[in-house]
Amino acid sequence: MSYEIDGAGFSARLQRSAEAKQALLAKFKPQPTIIDPNAPSRAELKEQALQEVRAERAAARAAKKQAAADAIEAERLAQEQLAAAALDAKRGERKERKALTKAEQKAKRDARYAARKAR
Repeated sequence: MSYEIDGAGFSARLQRSAEAKQALLAKFKPQPTIIDPNAPSRAELKEQALQEVRAERAAARAAKKQAAADAIEAERLAQEQLAAAALDAKRGERKERKALTKAEQKAKRDARYAARKAR
């Protein structure tokens, strides 16, 4: 008499046992990652970050150059102001000398006039 029911034999149990072991092992195998097609790739992210760093550095360089140019321009303006002040001082001295000369000439003229009147 056979106690074997449909698929309940020893070989069937061994086969089911092997399949169960395979299923357990399959849980531990790395699963393929699902990649979002709309998400940027790592290369794109890295390139974007690199572009941002380059832009920041370029802005820093431009700011540094602008600061240097501004300093040179400020120095030039200061020199021009000093030159203009010196020229104004020189003109003022000349006007002062001319005024003194005119006053001296007037005094001489008045002295001659007074001397003529006294005679």
